[in-house]
Amino acid sequence: MNWTDERVELLRKLWSEGLSASQIAAQLGGVSRNAVIGKVHRLKLSGRGRATATPARQKKSVQGSSIQKSVSRAASAARHVTSSIGATALQAQFDAEPVARHYIRPVENVVVPISRHLQLVELTERTCKWPNGDPLSEDFHFCGNDAAETGPYCKYHARAAFQPASERRRNR
Repeated sequence: MNWTDERVELLRKLWSEGLSASQIAAQLGGVSRNAVIGKVHRLKLSGRGRATATPARQKKSVQGSSIQKSVSRAASAARHVTSSIGATALQAQFDAEPVARHYIRPVENVVVPISRHLQLVELTERTCKWPNGDPLSEDFHFCGNDAAETGPYCKYHARAAFQPASERRRNR
């Protein structure tokens, strides 16, 4: 794609109107957003026009009432948004607000085991290897309760370490 004089003039016009590079690329056709950005830089088009004219900010008065402040904030918050010609994925408007669903794991009769305070050399194949505390402190120890045959932890610590796959998918 070559940049003809007509296309360059159209680029200058659209850029001064405040359109984004994606919108300009969509209107020009056959050119990418990055090509538009590169051409804008080569043409040294610095000052962009704004899509909407924003009113000049008023200086704060010391004796202004809080009602006037809230009205002026509401007026400045209502701005005209231009419609996108290019990608419109970010312009999706939803009628209803999404509802966050929290899945609570059913509580069963879970008994927190009392740790046997075993050191590393005291662990066997049948003891829980759940670490307790800071490994650099002298108070560091392992749970040491009876471990299940299928893993390194007791029933309580195995539930903390391994969550069911279906529950992990729900939490995402």
